[in-house]
Amino acid sequence: MATIKDIANKVNVSIATVSRVLNDDPNLSVSPETKQRIFETAEQLAYTKHIHKKTKQRMRIAIVHWYTETEELNDLYYYSIRQGVEKKLESDQYEYIRLFQNVEKKPETKIDGIIAIGKFSHHQMKQLKEWSSHVCFVDNFYALPSYDAVIADFEQAITGLLTHLTEQGHSKIGMLAGEEKVSGTSDVLKDPRYETFRNDMQAKGFFDKTYCFKGFFNVDSGYDMMDRAICTLGDDFPTAFFCANDAIAVGALRALKDHGISVPERVSIIGFNDTSVAKYVSPSLSTVRIYTELMGETAVSLMKERIFQQRTVAKKVTLETELVLRESSR
Repeated sequence: MATIKDIANKVNVSIATVSRVLNDDPNLSVSPETKQRIFETAEQLAYTKHIHKKTKQRMRIAIVHWYTETEELNDLYYYSIRQGVEKKLESDQYEYIRLFQNVEKKPETKIDGIIAIGKFSHHQMKQLKEWSSHVCFVDNFYALPSYDAVIADFEQAITGLLTHLTEQGHSKIGMLAGEEKVSGTSDVLKDPRYETFRNDMQAKGFFDKTYCFKGFFNVDSGYDMMDRAICTLGDDFPTAFFCANDAIAVGALRALKDHGISVPERVSIIGFNDTSVAKYVSPSLSTVRIYTELMGETAVSLMKERIFQQRTVAKKVTLETELVLRESSR
């Protein structure tokens, strides 16, 4: 039976180094290449005492974010997804590097796979494919079909909240939508939230385009859109608004307060994402809960399947959502 000494002799390192690598010593400073040689040699010599740990040091993931670091700080949705990815990688003792809004320069360090968070152009997705054959997209409804993806069920979320509102007697329902562009392009992305809202409201016979306003996914834009709605619609003001994210909803609540319009007595407001701020605004915000950290964790699980189980068939995982009712709606 092979011993640690046999492995050390073959790899030409000390017995102590082999022992610490096989026992996952976090304080050991040794190159990834040496670790890999030790694990491979242990396997070749049928050293099995600690062989189950070998995969922990054999996966290095690039987390590629479509936002800049500054933009991410203003959008807790994508920050939470990245946190889910990183926490799972750290708990499993895998290595990772971060890349923010830069898919032109290939990482200098070797990577085994890519978890890409956010929206990417077709050109950018092809670029990521050149970096690694293992790519998992998170929150990208237009991901390449042959690659793994994790998304939230926006359709279920929005049809559910609209059903709730109509059951509460609302028929004049507006939407404050956000628009996004992929970095480096002028193309406006189709937002599945707006598409589903329009289609479901049309099916119910309630859709009115004049009740829909488009801006950006931030507080200031939410304020401006609601201000425009109040000024342009007058007495034809809807009794409820769906906001495409919580930041928009927070801005909308502020505009309604400045105009002296009561929530939810005159108008109900429902946001989207259930970020940490939702429960602390006044009135507390009804919203759709997206399990963002679980989206990140799921991406890591898919990556492990690809690399370690050699799965070749692409998976698209859709996570459910939850309507959380608070004080801003009735």
